Amino acid sequence: MTLAFIDTNVLVYSFDGTAPDKQARALALIRDALRSGTGRISAQVIHEFTNVAMRKFSRPLTAAELGTYLDAVLFPMCQVPWTEALVRDALSLAASRNVSWYDALIVAGARASDCATLWSEDLQDGARFGPVRVRNPFRAEE
Repeated sequence: MTLAFIDTNVLVYSFDGTAPDKQARALALIRDALRSGTGRISAQVIHEFTNVAMRKFSRPLTAAELGTYLDAVLFPMCQVPWTEALVRDALSLAASRNVSWYDALIVAGARASDCATLWSEDLQDGARFGPVRVRNPFRAEE
C-alpha cells in the first residue's frame, strides 16, 4: 500500500468551482485516498484548510458544514500529530532545502507518515525529499 500526503491546496481546490478541471482532479484524488485508506494529512493541513474555508471561500463554510467535512474527510486522513520531531525535521528542511516554513512542515508531515508521494502544487513537481516525491496533481501527465 503506497501512502500519499495531500497538501492543503488540493483540499481547497475541491471546493473551487471557478477552476472546474482542478476541482474535478482534487475531488477524484481525495475520493480515491479515502476509499483506499492511503491518504494522509497533518494537523497543520486541518488548521490551514479551516482558516481558508471559514474566511476565504467565496461562500465560507459554516461551523456545521466544516464539522461535517472534518468528520467525513479530514479526520480520517489525519495521521500526523504535531510533535517535536516533526518541527525539528521541518526546521532542518527549511534550512537545508530553502523551502518556506509552511512547506517544510508539509514535507515533514509527509515524511513522518511514511508517504512516498506528496500531492502539492506549491512545491516543484518531481522534487525529492528523501523517500518523498512531490507530484503536482494538476499538471498534465506526459
